[in-house]
Amino acid sequence: MDRREFLSLSSQAALGAAAASAAFHAMPAQAAPNDRVVVCVAGVRGRGNSLLNTFARLPQVDVKYVCDLDETVLGSRTDQIEKIIGRRPQTIKDFRQALDDDQVDALVLGTPDHWHAIPTIMACQAGKDVYVEKPDGHNAIEGKTMVDVARRHSRIVQLGTQARSGKHIPSLLEYLQAGNIGKALFAKAWESSQQRGIGHPSDTAPPAGVDYDTWLGPAPKRPFNPARFHGSWRWFFDYGTGDLGNDGVHRLDLARMALQAATEGRGEKPLGFPQTISSVGGKYYFDDDQQFPDVLQVNYEYAGKTPKLLTYEMRTWSAYHTEGEPEGAAVFGDGGYVIIGNGRWRAFDRKGKQIREEQAGYNDSGHAQNFIDCMHSRAKPAADLETVGHPASLLCHLGNCAWRAGRTLKFDLGSYTFVGDDDANRYLTRPEYRKPWVLEEIAKG
Repeated sequence: MDRREFLSLSSQAALGAAAASAAFHAMPAQAAPNDRVVVCVAGVRGRGNSLLNTFARLPQVDVKYVCDLDETVLGSRTDQIEKIIGRRPQTIKDFRQALDDDQVDALVLGTPDHWHAIPTIMACQAGKDVYVEKPDGHNAIEGKTMVDVARRHSRIVQLGTQARSGKHIPSLLEYLQAGNIGKALFAKAWESSQQRGIGHPSDTAPPAGVDYDTWLGPAPKRPFNPARFHGSWRWFFDYGTGDLGNDGVHRLDLARMALQAATEGRGEKPLGFPQTISSVGGKYYFDDDQQFPDVLQVNYEYAGKTPKLLTYEMRTWSAYHTEGEPEGAAVFGDGGYVIIGNGRWRAFDRKGKQIREEQAGYNDSGHAQNFIDCMHSRAKPAADLETVGHPASLLCHLGNCAWRAGRTLKFDLGSYTFVGDDDANRYLTRPEYRKPWVLEEIAKG
């Protein structure tokens, strides 16, 4: 994606997300019998288990394969889905088996962050559409590569940022695009969900029935450690993106969407992408093996005739609310402001008086259905990877880069590099991809 394409797509993304569900009449690229979509759901322990249940309950979906590297998880999830759909899906440990099946139309990924990009890329190359959990990949270059391959193969790729399919989103966009908050110069997102430390466990042998070497995939070979496995893998540089990529991507996506909509409401040029990123914070609270910060503040500065600032704050050790929401986003103008929570949005006038409230919330089944509908129509889904999912994820990746570098960075979208900072550029991708899971080689396939 070059700079011109990004700016053009960014200006249309908010409207496109609201309108994508309007055109659902064409046939899918690979029509299943009776127009049912055949899927493989891979990575089904945590968030992936929710995806498995959501897709299994959609009337147009046939879950043919359940895939996981942990035999215990694989068996229990298959038992569970058999009760829902009345038959037993096939169990596999290697997602590539599903890609080789001509009956499979889509791959649904609930895998850890370091297993988002490569299966997505290989699925697109195999002619499958993809629903992939957030963030788009383990790092910025993975996300860009996913976009490039999906575009090259004309695939539908939906990111798992469910709020984009919330029933309250169209009214929110309409309100902001009408110019109701005036000149908007500042937006923020926050995360204050309380989490627990992971301690300092010793290395052990992998649990029985776990294909640990494949679980590591492109990441470096390391001894098994329970703190780096189920659930807590996200706190390590090799596998995750910290809470910025875990929960922050949801909030940053909404904040960016709201700021873009308010900008459009003023007839201004598209928001584009921030040129300057700064990030401060650290491990202030937990005494454990986590590598990512538990306190973080990231600032994204947008240049142009009318500069704007988007900021994100995260504290994983507290449960105190901000603006009445434990996690959320807000956009501020000189004529009022809007607060966006998980279950509602509220509008306030310039004196701080609440003047409107719309309640709805996340829409998991609606987001999955939007993906299925867009497989038929070939319209862009609500969280289309190129125009919505990757731009939101990239904010998270770059925020992490700035924190790890320990200084303000200037990002050039055209080259996907930090200007004059080769040291910081190393955080945009892995130092090395472990064979055979080498990103560049796989992307050429």
